[in-house]
Amino acid sequence: MRRALADRERGLGFLPLEVEEEALGHLARMAGGDIRRALNALELAALTTPPERDGTVRITMEVAEESIRRPTVKADESTQYDVLSAFHKSLRGSSDAALFWFLYAVEKLGMDPMTFLRRLIVMCSEDIGLANPQAMIQSVTAMDAYHKIGWPESKYVIAQAILFAVESPKSNAIPMAISRIMETMDRLRSAEVPLHLRDAHYKGAEKLGHTGYLYPHNYPGHYVEQQYLPDPVKHAHFYEATGQGMEDKIRQNQERRRGK
Repeated sequence: MRRALADRERGLGFLPLEVEEEALGHLARMAGGDIRRALNALELAALTTPPERDGTVRITMEVAEESIRRPTVKADESTQYDVLSAFHKSLRGSSDAALFWFLYAVEKLGMDPMTFLRRLIVMCSEDIGLANPQAMIQSVTAMDAYHKIGWPESKYVIAQAILFAVESPKSNAIPMAISRIMETMDRLRSAEVPLHLRDAHYKGAEKLGHTGYLYPHNYPGHYVEQQYLPDPVKHAHFYEATGQGMEDKIRQNQERRRGK
């Protein structure tokens, strides 16, 4: 857009234009990576705005909003954080609200869709996890679509991923498992790898006692009970699957292995 403003032959350089930096930034954000849309809006603003007494055509924020036909609300950093927080919390319980806050943030506040895509992807592990692993696939695919086709076309794909996530069964088992492990690591000075789990692909490994590993695929159900964790926490359970969605099958499998 700056080149178009400066180019006298192929651009708008022949016009006595003054463009506010805020207005130029708004056109760039609202075009969502579509250069044709940005240039069309810039040209429309330049050719339809009446010149002032000195002949100068001033493209203000108001003019930019009208040319791109997407009014924006001025939002400070605190407001943007609040909207992002509302979006994340709505993902846990309301399709309508999650979709509303996303579109309000992008369309009205001019926030970057990637901010919400990143939050959505994290949420798919933090709040859904293995209760519905497809939610993560939907979200990453939406991010890929946004990068490849831009805004506003990608809004449909992103909306689909948001709705899929909200309507998925929820589980916070993954962050709970991470939290338990982090707390355990804080208590442990060090964690020695059990001998039978150590690398045995070298000469002399057997003499060092690096033997005894049981290959699970050689046993019924492709599972065999053996120690995997270091001695101080060898009986610990960090990941506790819930009864939500697909995670219920994992929970049943855990119970069978633990002999419950």
